[in-house]
Amino acid sequence: MTLAGNRLRQKPVEPAGKTGPPRAADLLAWYDRHRRSLPWRAAPGEKADPYRVWLSEIMLQQTTVKAVVPYFTRFATRFPTVGELAAAERSEVLRLWAGLGYYARARNMHECAKAVIEGHGGRFPETETELAALPGIGAYTAAAIAAIAFDRPAVAIDGNVERVVTRLFAVEDELPAAKPAIKRLAGTLLPQQRTGDFAQAMMDLGATICTPKRPACVLCPWQQTCAARARGNAEGFPRKARKKSGELRRGAAFVVLRADGHVLVRTRANAGLLGGMTEVPTTEWSVDFDAATAVDQAPLAAEWRKAPGVVSHIFTHFPLELIVYVATVAARINAPRGTRFVAIAELDGEAFPNLMRKVLTRADLNRAMNARRRAHSS
Repeated sequence: MTLAGNRLRQKPVEPAGKTGPPRAADLLAWYDRHRRSLPWRAAPGEKADPYRVWLSEIMLQQTTVKAVVPYFTRFATRFPTVGELAAAERSEVLRLWAGLGYYARARNMHECAKAVIEGHGGRFPETETELAALPGIGAYTAAAIAAIAFDRPAVAIDGNVERVVTRLFAVEDELPAAKPAIKRLAGTLLPQQRTGDFAQAMMDLGATICTPKRPACVLCPWQQTCAARARGNAEGFPRKARKKSGELRRGAAFVVLRADGHVLVRTRANAGLLGGMTEVPTTEWSVDFDAATAVDQAPLAAEWRKAPGVVSHIFTHFPLELIVYVATVAARINAPRGTRFVAIAELDGEAFPNLMRKVLTRADLNRAMNARRRAHSS
């Protein structure tokens, strides 16, 4: 169901008749009526599966629910237990993750699964401290797992919860400096029971009602106690410091198409940006990239054709533009050291990040193959 549809189904919350501190009971009553149905979420009355909670929380880091759902379903089907995930090859994990972004999450997730098997007998620890000691689990994720999977009294603060709390209390400090105050205030709302449901209720409230733009305040169970609503400027919270964007980096990507329908690729180093993912050869990405000498850095000698336009991509810390060069070579050509040829029909089985998918689209492999065939038949 769409968010708009969800809002239409909900009736305005009846005014409480008096103001006062927000009550967890009001939020939980709202949650019992309007909770989202998500593939990793336990049904009412059922015990949450720590593995599925953990898997979803890793995927949801800096990623929307809509984007995560198909990936979660694919992972949970292929790896229904933490043991099966731990036993998998990293290359398969990265291949299934390809397209979701922030690939360090996939590498850390695989390492975490192995740590749970090797250090905890295949069972996730229940405390925030123990959870935070596992690879890829930070303070928020540890709190979310402790609360949702084990009903621990943990305060899980994600972007949705930050927005709800800063509006409830009209927190004037800017993010990220306001984070300690937000956590302290959120802790005052925590109930004695149903802490897992409360954590998910806060997330649902921020995702469906207390949205960044045009919040549906009339549907909110806390409308009578919200300081920002009383001021009439809910959209003004949270206060945010202006982000500094990194300098534009540029480079070139080289798509080598062999006459027998194979493409030259390589695997990036495990550490660093896009670690362990598949890519076509590229130059270094730099702010002082010299396009005039780009072909001198090609992986092999060939007649290079520049594809029209550029590929643009935005990473967390910098934007990137890549020129794409395409060349077709004879079937007898061997792959240079550190690279390999992969059949076009098998490219979907490679762990290409979105950036490289854009590059391959720009290269228009079908057009290049057809041009090669025409040249040989004439």
